[in-house]
Amino acid sequence: MRFSHERLETFLSQFRRLIECESPSSDPRALAASAALVAGIGEELTGVRPRVRTVEGFPHVRFDLGTGPRRILLLGHHDTVWPRGTLASMPFSAENGMVRGPGADDMKGGILIALHAIALLRAFAGEDLLDGVSVLITADEELGSPTSRPLIESLSAGAEAVLVFESGGASGEVKIARKGVAIYEFEAVGRAAHAGVEPEKGVNATVELAHQVLRIAQLGAPELGTSVVPAVVHSGTTTNTVPARGTLAVDSRAESVAEQERVDASLRALTAVVPGARLVLHGGINRPPLEDLSSLPLLGRAQQIAEALDHPPVRPLRVGGGSDANFAAGVGALTLDGLGTVGGGSHADDEHALIEWIPRRVELVAGLLGSLLEDPLPHH
Repeated sequence: MRFSHERLETFLSQFRRLIECESPSSDPRALAASAALVAGIGEELTGVRPRVRTVEGFPHVRFDLGTGPRRILLLGHHDTVWPRGTLASMPFSAENGMVRGPGADDMKGGILIALHAIALLRAFAGEDLLDGVSVLITADEELGSPTSRPLIESLSAGAEAVLVFESGGASGEVKIARKGVAIYEFEAVGRAAHAGVEPEKGVNATVELAHQVLRIAQLGAPELGTSVVPAVVHSGTTTNTVPARGTLAVDSRAESVAEQERVDASLRALTAVVPGARLVLHGGINRPPLEDLSSLPLLGRAQQIAEALDHPPVRPLRVGGGSDANFAAGVGALTLDGLGTVGGGSHADDEHALIEWIPRRVELVAGLLGSLLEDPLPHH
């Protein structure tokens, strides 16, 4: 299966339409327009009319091919971090071998790679082979997937494989491991008093947070890939008032469930140091880790496909940031991420996707999808 020049021209035309349909996560009207566009392009390529499920203003687009039980899920998102109006300073362009514009690498191009891979496989192998394939394009990934997580987990549970279309590495690597993410907020509750007249009657929330910052900073384990970072602190109201309340945000990342649970238990065991102060902990584990045991069987199959296609070798990449792949792996699905565009600059003003990699990625995914459907991997 080869991705022809004509198919690439269609891809780039659709790429422009998707990029120029701005879709910031926080804008329901923009997301609705983007979902409609994804649905229309997807129907053209897959021959299937999708369902758009809107949850709390977030429209998630789902394609189900055939009538058989779900076997493989292709997973992406159409929301971006870029506010409406970004096109004025970051217009779409396709020149010097690169596509630029808001969402080019994260991940409007990834959506198209998934849909074009289905179209390519459909053209060469027929629709029957694709029975049991689903595609889910969500609308809130950049916010942590608050409304789409249950849908992702329900569709991933029991699937033979989940393929995720976040961008790949700069040399075409796929992502086999992602750290799990946990976000916390400590609230320190003290008692206000006049700082000049009777400070001894106060209970200083700022001092309490200072004690906790030093404790929390010691919980990381760099040798295990675990970070625990005391981040944003807010405390007090005026200079002449003993602070009665303060908050401390904490970001934690870990490569294993065991480390996530260790950090979580340690944070919940912290107690107040300043007499009279109280600590209240909010938040918790947001995403489980994508551990490489969930990805290695799929990586091996992808490497075989790339070799058969005479593509550059597919190499693995481990990254710190989370994606929806974490949720898929968290319910036990074999999961491979980073199958989207190859480029760079995600969330930055030099965001771009390399055009030369688009045919390779579509061919790789089509080959991988066909191979998995014809010769399933044993469940891990």
